Amino acid sequence: MLSIVVISDTHGDFDTLYDIASRNRTADLFIHLGDGEREFDDLKSCFPDKAFIFVKGNNDWGNHPVVHTFSYGGHKLYLTHGHSFERTSLHSFLSASAKANGCDIALFGHTHQPFNEIINGVRLFNPGSPSRPRGMSKPSFGIIKIYDENKAVFEHKEYKF
Repeated sequence: MLSIVVISDTHGDFDTLYDIASRNRTADLFIHLGDGEREFDDLKSCFPDKAFIFVKGNNDWGNHPVVHTFSYGGHKLYLTHGHSFERTSLHSFLSASAKANGCDIALFGHTHQPFNEIINGVRLFNPGSPSRPRGMSKPSFGIIKIYDENKAVFEHKEYKF
């Protein structure tokens, strides 16, 4: 089994990001879906033996990709912050973009609200925000457990400091 910690929208909150990573040290991969570039770069130096992927959000200014695709554990993942898509049609455009890139999983942030649904054959997963949740959502991040190409489990975890 492969374990992925998925985080988004930490907006400068290094302490929260570090706490989540510390509590999930056994994870195989850490993904940050944008709006947290500074603290994510700092986090990588704290855990040099871990694998990290970051995509650029609308509040990030460094040289990171806006979209990143890769294969992992028998799945192909599409990562983006989500700010490039119109909010009213975010889910349909995101699933179409992921599908056009041959991906069966699309991870995104930007809305600060957890989301987990299959749309047009693509699993869409937003971990929410552990630092600045919106709407009625609680502070959260995501855990993905990939068992094989046929089984992956997507969980939202409430973050409590």
